[in-house]
Amino acid sequence: MDNILATMSVSVTELKRNYASIIKDADDSPVAVLNHNRPEAYLLPAGHYERLMSYLEDLEDAKLVRERANGPFVEIDLADL
Repeated sequence: MDNILATMSVSVTELKRNYASIIKDADDSPVAVLNHNRPEAYLLPAGHYERLMSYLEDLEDAKLVRERANGPFVEIDLADL
């Protein structure tokens, strides 16, 4: 059995029939879209998606910081800038 990674789920048919209502009921949470009782897709409200992308960007930045923490470093003089 597949894990459903959302607190709300709908069938593809229900999504087609009641799209606006489902978006409203989801509030700001993801919705699992099921096809034959298996997750086919996830519907993410725009705000949730934007926060997710921002979080991923932060994780990538943190990884770069860790990778570059021990150098090599380039010495510069502020007067040269």
